[in-house]
Amino acid sequence: MADKQQVRADIREFLTTRRARITPEQAGLRAYGSSRRVAGLRREEVATLAGISAEYYTRLERGNLTGASESVLDGIAHALQLSDDERTHLYDLVQAAGSSRSAARRRPTQARVRPAVQRIMDALTLTPAFVVDSRLDILAANELGRALYAPILADPVKPPNHARFLFLDRHAGDFWRDWAQAADDAVALLRGSAGRDPYDEKLSNLIGQLSTRSDDFRVRWASHDVRAHLTGAKRIHHPVVGDLELPFESMRLPSDPGQSLVMYTAEPDSPSHAALRLLASWSAQPHTPQPADQTATDA
Repeated sequence: MADKQQVRADIREFLTTRRARITPEQAGLRAYGSSRRVAGLRREEVATLAGISAEYYTRLERGNLTGASESVLDGIAHALQLSDDERTHLYDLVQAAGSSRSAARRRPTQARVRPAVQRIMDALTLTPAFVVDSRLDILAANELGRALYAPILADPVKPPNHARFLFLDRHAGDFWRDWAQAADDAVALLRGSAGRDPYDEKLSNLIGQLSTRSDDFRVRWASHDVRAHLTGAKRIHHPVVGDLELPFESMRLPSDPGQSLVMYTAEPDSPSHAALRLLASWSAQPHTPQPADQTATDA
């Protein structure tokens, strides 16, 4: 369970990891000599770039950002060359550190998907669609979405969860053809969610479970990378229709706190488009839920 001390630790580690990735040359500073003990920027160099004293920046990096003005935070974000997602994450952490536990909580993530949203998904007959929450729980899907994500949805633990499948299911490396990228993206999304609501007990429990059981997750979590990842493409190997490359769009649902609608498409007349049509036909037929390429080693 997160508390203010943990939030301050997250601020410290986030700023430290951002500082370590930028060389003086990348920051436009001249590096003198070859005796530097750090690969990235020193604290005093960040302070100079941000226009504040080294003592003040040191206090801020230790997690004590109470009272830090917007201009100071903007200066630090500029000095550390933060992306828009990272800048937002820093502000989220600062807000959580300066608020009481009850005040820091956002509107709670809803587990129920509104019927209107489900009807929209159901109307997308050749577009796999899902509603996920800030913990990457899959809350709902349309028929083609359920067929596409059949290996993930087979998890007996409900609701099924993207990150839990990625890091704890032995079939994840077969399903996600770019497993490492999918894993990076999932952790970056969870890190952003943890910054927005560090007191989400379900999220804290998920992170604790994954950190305990997966070295791959633990290493990625320690990197403090943050990225919204609202568009892109996923490369999937489906056990029934084979390889697919599917661009996706993810959009937050403003009326449903913590929920996002994710939709996959395929380029017209592409092999992936043909595979989606085949999957739609397969999902509409009665069948025994046995993947076509399941091997005897899975038994």
